[in-house]
Amino acid sequence: MTGKLTTHVLDTSIGKPASGVLVELVRVHSTKEKEIITSAYTNEDGRLNQPLLEGKHMKMGIYELHFYVGDYYRNRGAATGTPSFLDCVPVRFGISEPDSHYHVPLLISPGGYSTYRGS
Repeated sequence: MTGKLTTHVLDTSIGKPASGVLVELVRVHSTKEKEIITSAYTNEDGRLNQPLLEGKHMKMGIYELHFYVGDYYRNRGAATGTPSFLDCVPVRFGISEPDSHYHVPLLISPGGYSTYRGS
């Protein structure tokens, strides 16, 4: 199997990669049952040092990425309010082709975010 799941985070408010963002990968088993698979922090390039999933660990199913952007902005000293408007950004997506590369980037600012399936 050659599939993998990757992500990166870009801070559009400063036009740079977002380093130090905690990212959790969660597998959704049902509406009430979720399992945290792994977590990691983004590096200086806004990426993780290794894929979140790859090879035999890539399985069909529903997943969520939890991006802890509130902590990122607080650590940068950004004025986001208390509580901050965005704290944890969840992105729910499905893996239907485990042999494919799934790249789920997140573009953030203190007041909004966007995501897409990248390459």
